[in-house]
Amino acid sequence: MWNGAEYQRRFDSLAESGMDVHGEAAFVRAYAPKSVLDAGCGTGRVAIELARHGIEVVGADLDESMLAFAREHAPDITWVRSDLAELDLGRTFDVVVMAGNVPLFTAPGTQGELVAGVARHVGKVLIAGFSLDRGYTVEEYDAHCAAAGLRLAERFATWDREEFRGGSYAVSVHLS
Repeated sequence: MWNGAEYQRRFDSLAESGMDVHGEAAFVRAYAPKSVLDAGCGTGRVAIELARHGIEVVGADLDESMLAFAREHAPDITWVRSDLAELDLGRTFDVVVMAGNVPLFTAPGTQGELVAGVARHVGKVLIAGFSLDRGYTVEEYDAHCAAAGLRLAERFATWDREEFRGGSYAVSVHLS
């Protein structure tokens, strides 16, 4: 299991050194969402930043220590403990974001269920960023998205919208 406070310390240290740790939130905000599901929210870093900009956010994660950290730092945000493959909030969001290598923290071979679970909540856009050098490819991800009724709109190499030319990381944007 994870330790939410230890995990967050890494980002706090980067922020203290002057690095922008809110690239994912800025990327999501470019789609002007009124509501966002932060799927695999971890300690809530992305969700909290989005909420700071007046966006309604729900964070979902399976790890209780991560959620405990998030709840402590942002008690006004709704935090849900759930396996994303089984998540059913009974609603959709303008944007669903999986920011932190979420598909890679799923048991191998279950990414299709993960994508189907989060896709149930996509009102307009699904955004996911993850490393491509750990056994899950963009082709597999695109196929899982297509099976869930989503189509690829854009793909970038970074959250800063650098052009994707292959490589070891991708930020994919799929539309409902």
